[in-house]
Amino acid sequence: MSAAVTVRAAAKINLHLGVGAPREDGFHPLDTVYQAVGLYDDVTADRAHGWSVETRLANYLQGAFLPEAGANIVDAVGRRMAPDGDPKAQVEIRKSIPIAGGMAGGSADAAAAMVALDRLWGLHTSDEEMLAIAAELGSDVPFALLGGSAHGGGRGELVTPLVDNGDYAWVVVPDETGLSTPAVYRHFDKLCPDAPAVPPPPHGVLEALSYGDPGRLAVALHNDLEEAAVDLRPSLGALLERGESEGALRGMVSGSGPTCVFLCESTDAAQHVAAALESVRRVALVAHGPVAGAHIAEVM
Repeated sequence: MSAAVTVRAAAKINLHLGVGAPREDGFHPLDTVYQAVGLYDDVTADRAHGWSVETRLANYLQGAFLPEAGANIVDAVGRRMAPDGDPKAQVEIRKSIPIAGGMAGGSADAAAAMVALDRLWGLHTSDEEMLAIAAELGSDVPFALLGGSAHGGGRGELVTPLVDNGDYAWVVVPDETGLSTPAVYRHFDKLCPDAPAVPPPPHGVLEALSYGDPGRLAVALHNDLEEAAVDLRPSLGALLERGESEGALRGMVSGSGPTCVFLCESTDAAQHVAAALESVRRVALVAHGPVAGAHIAEVM
């Protein structure tokens, strides 16, 4: 067994999120392009005689809803990774990724916990098995392990890394109140009763990434869930308009929302947009992508 280990995992943005009609199992088929961006959660796992999970929130997340004890996705990771099904570790999550914000913060925590517990318990799990376990835990967890930019299919869990030589500056604006992902999908079904069984492929985004050009990417960004999220929370539409009027190349709801993201042409432009949006929202964060997936930050 190792000493205490801290693993860092990044938030994600869906550069393209194509959603198909729900399948017989209730899941919606997705065709998506992920990008990991520089907002992080850190998960530290240390040796212990029992199992515990404690979460510490960044200042701008104070008051956010947290799962009840034992119901965190990290608890599921512990049960799945422990060789005998009886996990023993003390786990601390330090969260900076918006909660229930469409940026896969829970999936980032799961990926970070997988890497941390694998190291702590000396499991030496293969990359292939780690990705298989990640897919069991949640649709976004495999990408949280990989990071960078990637093309996702199935429920999002079938992930193919992409070559992306671009450097993109984003402004991330969380909402003080989360938005239920199932509720957004249900509203999508209501608004789009004729959604195709298989969503169209993301040709525009893939081509834009091959150029590494923020201007091309801004034109190609697409989110099938944006209409549903904005219809449920109209203030998001006003925020997107404000960000673009302040100079963002493009504003978009992130995933199922309610976090909104704004692609900018440079870091200076992103800082200007963030400062402008802080006049109407409590928090506006500048982040860059793509960044690495879950990786060890410290061993103590």
